[in-house]
Amino acid sequence: MNMSPLILASASPRRAKILKSMGMVFDVVVPVVDEVHWGDDPEGTVRENAARKCSWACLQHPAATIIAADTVVVLDGKCIGKPKSRDEAVAMLHNASGRTQRVFTGMAMGCLDDQRLEQHTEMSRVHFCELTDVVIEQYLQHVNPLDKAGGYDIDQKANLIIRGYEGSWTNIMGLPQEVLERWLTCK
Repeated sequence: MNMSPLILASASPRRAKILKSMGMVFDVVVPVVDEVHWGDDPEGTVRENAARKCSWACLQHPAATIIAADTVVVLDGKCIGKPKSRDEAVAMLHNASGRTQRVFTGMAMGCLDDQRLEQHTEMSRVHFCELTDVVIEQYLQHVNPLDKAGGYDIDQKANLIIRGYEGSWTNIMGLPQEVLERWLTCK
């Protein structure tokens, strides 16, 4: 797969941060796609949305290698998206208090010139502390929850709300670096 130029098909600053930390040079495009929301199928949801984003970006930039991703948080078997308001973020964090969430990220990497699409789905677990109103308020003073699935960012003030995690840290941020490194070194 031709690795130049590289495009991240995502508006997520966390995904861009992960690519930058890997020393990658890339451009960002924001895909214009209709996303699916299959509440009972988180793996299918993130896989389909990542593929749609990647395909859209491949058509716009056929000579580029595209990296796309989609992330959902799951609690009680239900997909949790991004909160629409601060109050909704507070409710999400209260609901997560003392519990464990699963975080699914679907990734897609493709290049129209090669007519290939690599896909992967990663799952991690996030274990929350018992969260009081005071702790949630303190956390939200430091973190904008509105652009984050589940209303939190494991990369910002996580020690206030998260007691531990299993799996890939960068998956919880929205882009499993370990998988991406394998893909990029094999191409």
